[in-house]
Amino acid sequence: MSFKSRIYGLLKGNFLVNEDSFKNWRFISFIVLLMLLMIASSHSSDKKVMEVARLNKEIKELRAEFVDTRSISMKMKLESTVKKNVEVVGLKPSETPPQVIKVISKKR
Repeated sequence: MSFKSRIYGLLKGNFLVNEDSFKNWRFISFIVLLMLLMIASSHSSDKKVMEVARLNKEIKELRAEFVDTRSISMKMKLESTVKKNVEVVGLKPSETPPQVIKVISKKR
């Protein structure tokens, strides 16, 4: 067989219909199965990459929210902020300083 007739036979698909074509079909089906597995694996990894990206974005948003909430909490704890909030209710700081009470106990 010449090279030209082999190429022509390959293009016509003679290897799929001659008497020993069963082993060719087995090999072709094996290759197709491997290709399907590769495609499924690729889709699975793409899905995981997108999930990781979504979770990283959510982490950044939650971290920003945490920092904002912490700064608001720090501002609310300041003495000046507490004074302003208490004055609205009608309370004000005492004009006279507190007195220290000392308790002397006698030991027996």
